[in-house]
Amino acid sequence: MVGLVFGAVRARAAQVLTILVLTALAAAVAAAGPWYGFAAAADAAAAYLEVAPATQRTVSVANRVDTQGDPDSELRRFSARVRAGLPSGVGDGVAGMIRPLNVRTGVASSSMSVAYRDGFCDHVRLDGRCPGARGEIALSGEAAQRFGATVGDSLSILTSSSNGPLDLRVVAVYTLVDPAGTYWSDRLFRAEAELDPAFTVTDTFRHSELWTPTMAYDVVLPDALLRGDGGYDLATELTAADRRLGSDALRLSTMARPLHLAITRDRDIILRGVMTAGAQMLILTWFAVGLAGWYTSRDRRADAALLKLRGVSRFGTLRLAWGQHLVPLLAGVAVGAPLGYLAGWALAGPVHVTADQALALRYSAAAVAAVLAGSLAVLAAIEASMLVRPVSELLSGTARVRAWRPAFVDVLLLAVAAAAIYQAWSGDAEEGLGPAAPALVALTVGLAAARLLSLIAVRGGVAALRTGRLRTGLTALRVSRSPGTDRVFTLVVVAVALFTTAAGGWAAETEARLARSAAEMGAERVLTVEAPNRTALLHAVRSTDPGGREAMAAVRTWSGEREILEVDSTRLGAVAGWRPEYGPVGALPSAVAAGRPEPALITGDRLTLRARRDGPADVALTLRLQHEATGMVLAAGFGTLRAGEQTVTVPVPACATAPGCRIVRWEMTTPPDPDGRIEPPPPGAAVTVLGLGQNGTADGILDAAALGDITRWRAGTTGAALDVTTVDGTLRLATDRNATADRVGADAWASDPLLPLPALVAGPEPDGWRDDDPALSLYGDPVPVRVLGKVPALPMLGSTGLVVDLDAVRRVAAEIDPGGVYQVWLAPGARPGIVEDLAAAGLTVAGSATTEAHASRLGDQGPAVVVRFALVAGIAALLIAAATVAVAATADRRSLADQLRVLREQGLARRVAITTSYAGTAALILTGVLGGVLAALLAVAITGRSVPAFTDGWAVLVPPDPLDTVAVTVATLVSLAVLGLTGWLVQSPLLRSLREPEDGR
Repeated sequence: MVGLVFGAVRARAAQVLTILVLTALAAAVAAAGPWYGFAAAADAAAAYLEVAPATQRTVSVANRVDTQGDPDSELRRFSARVRAGLPSGVGDGVAGMIRPLNVRTGVASSSMSVAYRDGFCDHVRLDGRCPGARGEIALSGEAAQRFGATVGDSLSILTSSSNGPLDLRVVAVYTLVDPAGTYWSDRLFRAEAELDPAFTVTDTFRHSELWTPTMAYDVVLPDALLRGDGGYDLATELTAADRRLGSDALRLSTMARPLHLAITRDRDIILRGVMTAGAQMLILTWFAVGLAGWYTSRDRRADAALLKLRGVSRFGTLRLAWGQHLVPLLAGVAVGAPLGYLAGWALAGPVHVTADQALALRYSAAAVAAVLAGSLAVLAAIEASMLVRPVSELLSGTARVRAWRPAFVDVLLLAVAAAAIYQAWSGDAEEGLGPAAPALVALTVGLAAARLLSLIAVRGGVAALRTGRLRTGLTALRVSRSPGTDRVFTLVVVAVALFTTAAGGWAAETEARLARSAAEMGAERVLTVEAPNRTALLHAVRSTDPGGREAMAAVRTWSGEREILEVDSTRLGAVAGWRPEYGPVGALPSAVAAGRPEPALITGDRLTLRARRDGPADVALTLRLQHEATGMVLAAGFGTLRAGEQTVTVPVPACATAPGCRIVRWEMTTPPDPDGRIEPPPPGAAVTVLGLGQNGTADGILDAAALGDITRWRAGTTGAALDVTTVDGTLRLATDRNATADRVGADAWASDPLLPLPALVAGPEPDGWRDDDPALSLYGDPVPVRVLGKVPALPMLGSTGLVVDLDAVRRVAAEIDPGGVYQVWLAPGARPGIVEDLAAAGLTVAGSATTEAHASRLGDQGPAVVVRFALVAGIAALLIAAATVAVAATADRRSLADQLRVLREQGLARRVAITTSYAGTAALILTGVLGGVLAALLAVAITGRSVPAFTDGWAVLVPPDPLDTVAVTVATLVSLAVLGLTGWLVQSPLLRSLREPEDGR
């Protein structure tokens, strides 16, 4: 039997090769799918973890504790309780404690906390030494500037509840290292609208003022738990831990659940999408193998008849037929499976997770086994249907066709397609048959078009022959009378539709991903930088790029639930990737565009004030300045003013450094008491500013025009505001005589030309804006906002947020810089050395991101991964269709050659015979491709399929058309090229034989 099998294989090498090629293609896709899916899912998880903010990778547990003067023991007990309640496998964390204090600074009070944290000195850059004894603290640069403290100074903090000062000694000024890292992810130890904490040792908390700190324990979650390796359900474990800790009065907070759910959801999308594409390929392969077996069965009928005549049993005959098919099937699997593994590795790389490696191998083996078993079962069914026929029918070369069987199969397939379409319409497009709806729509179109094509071929062929159009008539009759043509046509339609849909989806997803990357980045390249404040950031960028064509300073911050993007609007159009959805690029005005001249900068080392104290009470007058390069806020104190007019000169050496200082605000207070306390001015106090000059002159900075312009000045909003008036070229500051002493304001601000602050708004306005005038409280005193327009989207922020001018904001927030993420946006044509120039200008570059890299990370997520594999499967489907066309044309070639030879002997012109030889295959290919393209368009229209949605639900921009003109055109041309080349190669022997002269003709 084995010899007979191999003899049959050698005798029918072309047929065997066809089955082998089909099986190899299917086995390659089947083997590649699971490996590709698990490897891509691991890469997607790594991409999520790479860009996830530190707050999504950590778990924090906090509670207020009464230490009773023993902070070390209480901190150890607290940490032990937390570790016992957290999920297993999370590892050790970082413990700390913090106590907020209300600190008096001048006439105002501010908040600053005293904190301890494990490993603090390892995560900061210290100017000084690490605190090591009770009462020693490290201050942030901003806090040191606010208090006027340097290393070695003593700081007496007067709290609102203490009987005496809390004496602390400054031993260092710290700067955060990696502020975006996991160590600093706990916002409890980061300043929001207050000064950064002062860090100390645990012994400092023995002071009675610090007996009730908030203790916190922060732990970084391992990547394996965030990925959910081994089916680990992090969300459920965290919920259980929250209940355990809650019973012990401990509060657990984390943002890890959304990250874990995003990773697991993306994994499901990838595996489900790959499985869907693989299942479609598997069914298409079985169909193609069945067609190939049916076409080649004509040559095996004589063998079956001979075996029957010799008395071989039906099972023996079936074993011989199976053996002929098993050889190419096994060979195809042997060739295709390793190639599939290599292709999966090339497309997605290795599977790094050990548990997933075993799953990938098992699923790949099962998929390859399904290809082999299903193909063998289909071929066995075809052989069995042939063996039940009588010997006379097998030897005649003809077979009775039961018309009801194909019709029944067609009706069954149409019913399945209708169910899938209904499911897609009902909103369950990702469940059940929903993912296969486009392919089933294509199948419906193919079946209907095949029936129509057959009907047109029959009637059109007869009509053409009657009218003498031999080429058309013979071609049409050949198409209509060739058995199996309708099935081949349907297969071509489905394969071309799958390829067109996959190609269009890949192109559209790529376009959507690039558009999202550009929208979320804002510019082609974005640097995350560290700077002391907004002013220093803005000055560094402008000095590095004075032309304003390469770089733009930006700050991303938050006000409640609303994100704010502050941009240097003078450079927005040149640097940012502006889209129509953001509104007109020039809609946001800058301070320069306001057109109002500003007071000259203070560039001297001395200030001279001419002023008059009008009220009876003694008052002290201070002028707050800000250096335009460093952003440092300086206090020029003119001391206690005597009654009447006077001239006072004070040193301001820092302003002599270019580019100088600008005026921030006037501050009128009481003179300091013996303990150094100062208070707001009493009711009825008044001072008139007559002039301000520098370097010995009494005018020049503020002359009569500047002092007398009321639009340049505004009162503060703390307490009962100062009365700010301008009279005869002077500025008068006075308190209301009817105000109570504890409600009097002390400030008169230099008014920015852009107040109210212009803003572009996306999304709904904050709730408070509906009832009151729009204002932002992020920058100290509430800042009024003027909404320029509402837009669908904003760069970097998406569909919700505000964009304001950075220059205007840094003027308003001169003394209370609210922090945020400092950035520098770079234009596409930025010079190569600009990053080094920015570093030389004083910025520390902490990170760099590009739209290309961002798009690449998005390309590792589910939708992009699925469409790439769908494109590979679509290409394989097109190749399977080409192989099937080759089988059909080859099987039909011998009988067609005999028919054309007889017709030539009867006088048929050679040109007509040549046209007839290839026109049938050409017509099948052309109509099949056009039908496939039409089926793809209908499938998208009927099922409502669009570009695959991003896993995280991002839908800020309108997605592109999943089948645009370019993608459809390219897919059509590629399909015609592949199928047309296949048809030409198969028909070439017949064409050559027809072109050869016969009998001297």
